[in-house]
Amino acid sequence: MFTGIITGVGDVRDVRPADSVSDTRLVIGVPAGNPDWAGIGEVALGASIACSGCCLTVVERGPDWFAVEVSGETLSKTTLGAWRTGTRINLERALRMGDELGGHVVSGHVDGLGEVVSTRPEGGSTRWRFRVSRDLARFIAPKGSVAVNGVSLTVNEVDGTEFGVNIIPHTETHTNFATLAVGDAVNIEIDMLARYVARLAEVA
Repeated sequence: MFTGIITGVGDVRDVRPADSVSDTRLVIGVPAGNPDWAGIGEVALGASIACSGCCLTVVERGPDWFAVEVSGETLSKTTLGAWRTGTRINLERALRMGDELGGHVVSGHVDGLGEVVSTRPEGGSTRWRFRVSRDLARFIAPKGSVAVNGVSLTVNEVDGTEFGVNIIPHTETHTNFATLAVGDAVNIEIDMLARYVARLAEVA
């Protein structure tokens, strides 16, 4: 489990086929000088790390990098299939007992893709609008939570299949929002509570 509070922005260092024909091996560099990632070389194999919102398993690690293997299913349903050497990605280590839950409960299971529709300054922050499929839009509500590329955000408004959020300067400079542009795809994870409420309504 994760919180959607990004602790660093890493970069893809290598993309190559894994042992399985349909899988891909990614080597991800962690941010230099960031104390949250200083001990990555000693992280347990099998540990979970959220990479732009997608929970991945560490299969190898070095002093400033870790490697993961990604299935063909994940590549086809997330932005990971488009990652190349140099792609900037949001990183978050798994939540530990006693950690502060500063965002909302995020599973790291991406529900689908969204698209950046627009971005504009608004006061001291930036207003971002995203478009998602109708299947996902029904789970997104004003003042509810949503994870975009693994970032925990509060929804301002919903208009059909589009929703808006405000990004403060700190979030923009400490996540890969700094490199996003209109038309880019993003990983979307809906609020876990909304998912189960909708399911209960279906079977009631």
